[in-house]
Amino acid sequence: MDPGVIGTMIPIFFFGMIAAIVIVPRYFQSQERQKMAETLKAAIEKGQPLPTEVVDAISSGVKAPPTPQRDLRAGIIWLGIGVGLAAMGWTLSFEDPDATFPLIGIACFPAFIGLAFIAMYFVNRGRR
Repeated sequence: MDPGVIGTMIPIFFFGMIAAIVIVPRYFQSQERQKMAETLKAAIEKGQPLPTEVVDAISSGVKAPPTPQRDLRAGIIWLGIGVGLAAMGWTLSFEDPDATFPLIGIACFPAFIGLAFIAMYFVNRGRR
């Protein structure tokens, strides 16, 4: 096989794999919800009462509203990712000095996202 073809197929497979990782679970979750809705519709049409397990299963997919604690947790995680990328750049600088600044630049994105979440924690912690 031609090396040029292989070189173009690798990114296609890589991004296709990422898309599959995101899309496939959502598809199956959608199918599960559709079957649950059909079951509920049939039960309601027959006049049967809804069991509490079914109501709990329906409400389990609903996201809780954002809280300051969730903002703080997300901020710490994003900040940790940024610090980890910066540390990787610093570590790679021992082998290749040109690798430091690009990785530190990339590390700024998650670090600033983390700082924004932490700022949201301080802004919203007194509100309810």
